[in-house]
Amino acid sequence: MKKYVLAGAVGALLATMTFSAQAADKKTLVFVANGASDFWKAAEAGVKKAQEELPNYDLQFKYPEQSAAAIQERLMDDLVSAGAAGIMVSAVDPKTETDALDRVGSHTLLLTTDSDAPKSKRAAYIGSSNVLAGNQVGELLKKALPNGGKCMAYVGLPGADNARERIQGIKDVIKGTKIEIVDVRADDIDQSRAKRNVEDTLTANPDVDCMLGIYSYNIPQIYQALKEAGALGKITVTGFDDDPITLGGIKEGTIVGTVVQQPYEWGYQGMKLMAKILEGDKSAIPADKLIIIPTKVVDKTTVDAYAAQLKKLQGK
Repeated sequence: MKKYVLAGAVGALLATMTFSAQAADKKTLVFVANGASDFWKAAEAGVKKAQEELPNYDLQFKYPEQSAAAIQERLMDDLVSAGAAGIMVSAVDPKTETDALDRVGSHTLLLTTDSDAPKSKRAAYIGSSNVLAGNQVGELLKKALPNGGKCMAYVGLPGADNARERIQGIKDVIKGTKIEIVDVRADDIDQSRAKRNVEDTLTANPDVDCMLGIYSYNIPQIYQALKEAGALGKITVTGFDDDPITLGGIKEGTIVGTVVQQPYEWGYQGMKLMAKILEGDKSAIPADKLIIIPTKVVDKTTVDAYAAQLKKLQGK
């Protein structure tokens, strides 16, 4: 058997030091996010809940130093080298990371979440159907813009499957209407750049009357930019996820609604699934290897109940 090649000696040493403190009979399961974002706090809470039910495992949650494929790959390499029994990852760029994911999946149990990599050696995907979530946003748009409109979409990583599929899902539903997505602006998960993209739109595209936040922080940055420009309530805003600013905007009526995922369930169910698989039970993996956690529409009629439920899940 070939020795596993370390991507970074220093990182591997640190990872080894982390794992060396664990009891020898405890297997380590790690959730690896695609970048630092408040969106992942719910997933962290789910992992924490799973830890209570899996005392014979050590569950960890890791963020790459930057939202870059190479950095995420190095982190996973270090975790595998340190003996991680299972890794659940939201790949930064599944298309370019397939070889790296295959390498990881050849040495440890690998699940994907949030952004799938179906051509890799992952055992299963657990998360949302981004196409169906996009369909739900499309329905929100049809209701909010019965006479049509020009929409600008904002996203962190346009090449990621989750971004591409969400946008396609929206387009599928608005096809044949007078609603149009005129362009997609990327920010590489840089929130300052995300806000500047909105500000640039207000200057360069005054005919845009609809803005779509594809990633969790995009609606909040849209909100802040519109607020500073005195344009809140003048432009239709919708998109994805449950940032507090997004929920607050829905409550006050400046955001028409959002489609929320359930990252808490990803973290909770994902850790439980990995433990089952490692214990020899693969019965929960369907033939297509897709475990879909439903998304939900949150609008002004449901936002208070949803916010209360979210606080409870996060232990606030």
